[in-house]
Amino acid sequence: MVVAFGGNAVYPPTIKGTAQEQLDIMEAACEHLVSVFRAGYRAVLTHGNGPVVGNILLRMARTSRELVPMPMDVCVAHSQGGMGYMLQQSLANVLAKHGMEVSVSSIVTEVEVAPDDPAFTHPTKPVGKFFTEEEAGRIAAETGWDFVEDSGRGYRRVVPSPVPLKILDAPAINALLGAGVIPIAAGGGGIPVVRDGARYRGVAAVIDKDMTSALLAADVGAGTLVMLTGVERVALDFGKPSQRVLDRMTAAEARKHLAEGQFPPGSMGPKITAALRYLERGGPRALVTSLEKLDAALEGRAGTEIIA
Repeated sequence: MVVAFGGNAVYPPTIKGTAQEQLDIMEAACEHLVSVFRAGYRAVLTHGNGPVVGNILLRMARTSRELVPMPMDVCVAHSQGGMGYMLQQSLANVLAKHGMEVSVSSIVTEVEVAPDDPAFTHPTKPVGKFFTEEEAGRIAAETGWDFVEDSGRGYRRVVPSPVPLKILDAPAINALLGAGVIPIAAGGGGIPVVRDGARYRGVAAVIDKDMTSALLAADVGAGTLVMLTGVERVALDFGKPSQRVLDRMTAAEARKHLAEGQFPPGSMGPKITAALRYLERGGPRALVTSLEKLDAALEGRAGTEIIA
């Protein structure tokens, strides 16, 4: 299976952001994976990086007079390497504590996108911390960044989020799986690169990690794509008196609900779209659930299952 952690699951907005805080949160998250490996699953882990890469970009903007800022693709690589290292260490420590000596390895993963993807002219991907409207306006004036109001929680910077086309490091990920190693790959959706003749070059964007996870799950032949989020199940009419949760959807039902606007772009929409892309490429099933309910979801007692 491919298990996709949300960025807020390993870096919630309530923390100061110290390395020890992140390690403690990741170790607690990894405890929920113990039963997965005990059950004999082979797994690839992916993770979001929106909060972290946004902080890296902000840090560089505020120190630009003293240090030359790195481009966004390098910032994605920084977040992918740092978060991958902490997740790798946390998972290895947790598994060892439970008597499982397993190798875990992070792969700094490049993902090809199209240079003419419409996302480059219409940034939609929120990254970084939340700001008040006044703060967002001031930073926008200083940097030229785009901000949007995000789910009533404040304003966040938005950056381009092109569709992933190809995971360049898929052969290496498959090789690690074949050797019995647990790979952590495509962190933050992967480093966005475009083909330039016979070469590749990085571009300023942050790819949606669920979309890349769907592509990766198909590439490695995963039997299940698990996307972890803050709720136990997908719901229709979310937040309304008529809200109702879904235990299972077919691909056709998911497309219908998506077209009707049940799954907004800023919340559940990308996960449903990713699940559909995985199923279209031959995947058997996708699961959307919370980290705490992962065990129950794999047994059919929680979560929302989406099947072809």
